[in-house]
Amino acid sequence: MTANLEVRDGVGTILLDRPPMNALDVATQDRLRELAEEATRRDDVRAVVLYGGEKVFAAGADIKEMQAMDHTAMVVRSKALQDSFTAVARIPKPVVAAVTGYALGGGCELALCADFRIAGDNAKLGQPEILLGLIPGAGGTQRLARLIGPSRAKDLIFTGRHVRAEEALTIGLVDRVVPAAEVYEQAHAWAAGLAKGPALALRAAKESIDAGLETDIDTGLTIERNWFAGLFATEDRERGMRSFVEEGPGKAKFL
Repeated sequence: MTANLEVRDGVGTILLDRPPMNALDVATQDRLRELAEEATRRDDVRAVVLYGGEKVFAAGADIKEMQAMDHTAMVVRSKALQDSFTAVARIPKPVVAAVTGYALGGGCELALCADFRIAGDNAKLGQPEILLGLIPGAGGTQRLARLIGPSRAKDLIFTGRHVRAEEALTIGLVDRVVPAAEVYEQAHAWAAGLAKGPALALRAAKESIDAGLETDIDTGLTIERNWFAGLFATEDRERGMRSFVEEGPGKAKFL
């Protein structure tokens, strides 16, 4: 297997396992889609961690494999590539990327699919496709610009330069920088805390934010309103409000 799903304490870890650099070849891309769909289906997975191991997150695509593809082959493959990453981005549960070492090209694009990114102090991120005469093809031109703004995204994509952890934090490419040895532990703790929360409300929040970013404010408010009203039909809403009234804020325990 090029990647697998391990579940503990309500958290499913999607672990890349293609030594030495976790290059994202076709088989790994397809496996990521399968694992994202599995994490979506499984009730015992309430939050997700994306992790490449202690040394490297993912150093990018398998360049030797791509070099052998012509235009016709990539016309067919590029849709499957994007679909695999989109499946990760659309997991309807909180997702955190635990980034150690290199997260370049497709590796950076995979991290962009998460809701939150915790990076080790040894992390280096970037979109170096321009140095191959290409552009990012797994969502980088879209998700990166939405995350850090078009000007900063163009800087990284036009130059292909690597960004160290502290700069990544400054520009909003990652959300927290910790010692490299603590990356997975802190990512798992973040996910485990959310795994105890109300699953449907978390899904509603994620989908409202993500869908709202793709449309105008009025449509976004409609999406929010529909989810907000719909949650009044859930047991979690009843449990949360009852606990607030009887015990005070922040003490509700969700199933």
